[in-house]
Amino acid sequence: MTDTNEKNAAPDAAQATDTTAAGQQAAPDFEPLTTTYERLRHSTDSAELSEFARRPLPDRSDQAAFSRATALLEAVAGNLNTPVEDRIMLASTMPFPNILVKLSSDPEADVRRAVAANEDDKNWLVGRLTKDAVPEVRDAALRNKRTSWKMRLEGAQNPDVDAQTLDFLSDLGVSSEPDAPVILATMVRRAVALNPQVAPETLEKLCGDPAPEVAKAAKRASAS
Repeated sequence: MTDTNEKNAAPDAAQATDTTAAGQQAAPDFEPLTTTYERLRHSTDSAELSEFARRPLPDRSDQAAFSRATALLEAVAGNLNTPVEDRIMLASTMPFPNILVKLSSDPEADVRRAVAANEDDKNWLVGRLTKDAVPEVRDAALRNKRTSWKMRLEGAQNPDVDAQTLDFLSDLGVSSEPDAPVILATMVRRAVALNPQVAPETLEKLCGDPAPEVAKAAKRASAS
């Protein structure tokens, strides 16, 4: 090798050495997923947790980064040191079952209510929330389009459901969700008519229901 070649090769070798050293220094900064998950799950740093909750997700085209971020959001969602407003935001906007399931058992009713109203819920999850101990959570779940007809019927029969939610259920298959299964929607409206908590205005409306069995039940309830 000539002197000129040796001089040209020297900076290249030095640069390669520097790059390798930098890579070796950066490597320890990367945490395995399980390590980061546990750190976030037990963190008491509300500011860090809030920042992570509101951090934009990676593009779905980067599947590894996207999967990692959504997995870590589960840890953030389940940590009660994450500010309530951030947990409500996640409950309202996230479409991911692992995160919504975690938030559905949150001790804060406002968080559970946000999950109950999220139309990305699985029907079994929103159905479970129709049995919540807090009326506002139950009512939000019954209004969710993901709720099964079985749960809607049970809600229409429940004397603890408020009059506003019963009014909502009384429109199913008529002015709301007109393509709903006729028999199931009729059963729900009839149950509303027989619910002791139904408002007089709702009962009056049901007296003119297009389904004879609903109208009959409403008229009988009105006369009693």
